[in-house]
Amino acid sequence: MKQINFAVMLVLFLTGFYNYAQQGPPAKNKVKVTGKVFEKVTKQPLEYATISIMAPNDTKVIAGGITNPKGEFEVAVAPGTYDIKVEFISFKSTEIKQKSIQDDTNLGVVNLSEDAAQLNEVVVRAEKSTVEIKLDKKVYNVGQDMMVKGGTVSDVLDNVPSVSVDSEGNVSLRGSDNIRILIDGRPSQAINVAEALRQLPADAIEKVEVITNPSARYDAEGGSGIINIILKKGKNQGFNGTFIASTGLPETYGLSANVNYKTEKLNYFTTAGYNYRTNEGGGLTNTSYYNADGSPKGYLDEDRDTKRIRNGFNARGGVEWTITPTTFWTNAINYQKNTGEDKDLINYNNFDAARAFTGSTYRLNNTDTGSENVEFTSNLIKNFNDKGHKLTADLSVSRNTDNSDGIITASPSFNTTLNDQVQKQVLLQADYVLPLGKGSQFEAGYKGSFGDLNNEYYVTDENYVKDPNKSNTLEYKENINALYAQYGLKVNKFSYLFGLRWEDTNIQVNLLDNSQFNTKKYNNLFPSAFISYEISDQSNLTASYSKRLTRPRGRFMNPALNYSSNINIFQGNPDLDPSLTDKYDVGYIKRWEKVTFSTSAYFENTKDVFSFVRTPNGDNVDGIPVILSRPINLGREQKYGFEFTFNYTPFKWWRLNSNFNLYNVKTTGENTYTDTQNNLVVQNLDNQANTWFARINSKVTLPYKIDWQLNGTYNGEQKTAQGKNLDQFSMNTALSKDILKDKATIAFNISDIFNSRIMRSYTYLQNDTTLESQKSYSEMQFRKRQFNLSFTYRFNKPKSERDKNAQPKNDGGGEGSGDFPG
Repeated sequence: MKQINFAVMLVLFLTGFYNYAQQGPPAKNKVKVTGKVFEKVTKQPLEYATISIMAPNDTKVIAGGITNPKGEFEVAVAPGTYDIKVEFISFKSTEIKQKSIQDDTNLGVVNLSEDAAQLNEVVVRAEKSTVEIKLDKKVYNVGQDMMVKGGTVSDVLDNVPSVSVDSEGNVSLRGSDNIRILIDGRPSQAINVAEALRQLPADAIEKVEVITNPSARYDAEGGSGIINIILKKGKNQGFNGTFIASTGLPETYGLSANVNYKTEKLNYFTTAGYNYRTNEGGGLTNTSYYNADGSPKGYLDEDRDTKRIRNGFNARGGVEWTITPTTFWTNAINYQKNTGEDKDLINYNNFDAARAFTGSTYRLNNTDTGSENVEFTSNLIKNFNDKGHKLTADLSVSRNTDNSDGIITASPSFNTTLNDQVQKQVLLQADYVLPLGKGSQFEAGYKGSFGDLNNEYYVTDENYVKDPNKSNTLEYKENINALYAQYGLKVNKFSYLFGLRWEDTNIQVNLLDNSQFNTKKYNNLFPSAFISYEISDQSNLTASYSKRLTRPRGRFMNPALNYSSNINIFQGNPDLDPSLTDKYDVGYIKRWEKVTFSTSAYFENTKDVFSFVRTPNGDNVDGIPVILSRPINLGREQKYGFEFTFNYTPFKWWRLNSNFNLYNVKTTGENTYTDTQNNLVVQNLDNQANTWFARINSKVTLPYKIDWQLNGTYNGEQKTAQGKNLDQFSMNTALSKDILKDKATIAFNISDIFNSRIMRSYTYLQNDTTLESQKSYSEMQFRKRQFNLSFTYRFNKPKSERDKNAQPKNDGGGEGSGDFPG
């Protein structure tokens, strides 16, 4: 309650600050020119129409403005005689010649007609590139990518520059999984973020922003950066929407709708969808065991076959209310419910030192899964003027459940497992932006995040007796309060942004079954600095610094054993500390007529980095030593790399975009533990590795207006502290065709054409007390090749929407957007 009171007081303070900072009345000797701009046929107001006021027979604009959602405009100008021009993309412009303006003048309604001669050109001009390169972020426009039709958000992210998604759905940025995932500028509240992203349909996403070095405005969470997923919100006047149906092999089908209805003051938007997905996968692990003298001791070959089935329903509904022309209030409810079934069959084949077969066993995991997520969000925006002076306030309340109940059958016994989680989250945020003059502005804000997670996990034996060594109840509470301020200015060709964020963290990790209580309290300052130099209108040079933080969460801190395998067990570590990262980035962007090129060199220095270590736990299953994997605060990680992204349009019918990332990671640290013979063991985990990542995407318009898209992704080999990950290549393709007078689109795509997206790795382990060792080779394929066919139908919403280039009132909400002052 104290945090909520503090947030309310801060909002009141910022509102009072606004009253103090209000600008005075318009300068004397100026008059106002007002009016409305409507579409001639439908009589609907045109938002973002441009009004230009010029001296007679002169093209230099003296004053101007744009229309609001009602089509209204107001421009201040000194008394005189002027030419007035009203324009809107794909419409014929209207000019009023030599209009005498001596006092306040209302021009009435200006009606604009569509320009049929320009429509075909507008389609080409208005279509956004799949990837937009900006100074402080990369923006991936989902609607332009045919590869993700009928797919999920995980498929979307796997096509985004600098981003990759592994076989288990975990997302990484520039090769690091220490990232923060936002949805509409707010943290994802799902308990299992990877699973939630696999269930949310791609059709619900408008675009994805990748911010590799965020400013103080953003959460300090995410050592390697932020990925902001922006959901669709209808903006067109009237009733319009999109329906999408899809089907595929292995058995997959879905149906979704995105509908909105906009009136003069209210914009109702909704998205709903159902999907059924089957993921077939598999893998193998071949392990060789050696005696202290290096001679073979035995061999174990594991063969794994997996099948995951998911039924998912998601819905999102809300309304944006234009209270006044400068005040907007949006409320929305998000609901997601998923059920599923996981089947994981592992066959174990044992061999002696001479590679003679000695016997086999099996292990079948049958798991029923289910999750339900409910979230209410509210966003209030007050624009005090059209120069960026505004106040925003956000509230988010959510409840999430995630259940997984399984039966593990193995010869000659079986076990049952239960893993039930309930999470409640409240988020409060207020942001204030105050322009202080030409080219400078001040920002300040508060954010409070208050969460409570309860996780019950247990394992029973064949007699349904609970095993206390493998069971526990975790209570995790996390309260974070943050304040920030930043100041930006532009001087000639230089732009500067300096910020400071303060975050106070209070975390409780309580193990209720054995009465272990662990509290962690810490607060940190997070400075940030950005400098941009405008070399020309087409090129910029930037340099930036920020301090970031990564908090351990979820399975990282849960000490309950993951019992999906009886010889490879995962266990969380409730004593993990957060890791802190200093990030440095120097970037350059250059635009030509057909090419946009962006490159950057970066360096990251992380203290107390998380790392997984694998050690024998002393147990054996049929003579096979059991390996325990758990996270620790290893020591220090230093990463430096080079990245470039480019968009190239050699012809109107051909587009290329590519991303390349080369980096070196140096890790220093050691792991100390006591083995089952009470010996102190020190593992040296120093490691240095080079690797690279590349992706290229080609989009071609074939005859008969058929679009063809092809992309390829390559991940280079990377050495690890206890082995190495081998290289990986995959390729996808898609074809699409607009039909029914461009009101519908049919698309066909193939994911992983060559069925080559397989994670392959080697792992080397040595018991330092006995000098026995083992070597493992593993392959894992989460999802095999898939075929997908989708049909999209648009009503009252042509493919070349007129407003797709319009700037929304609050693009993404929550954390805000656009760091550099104008």
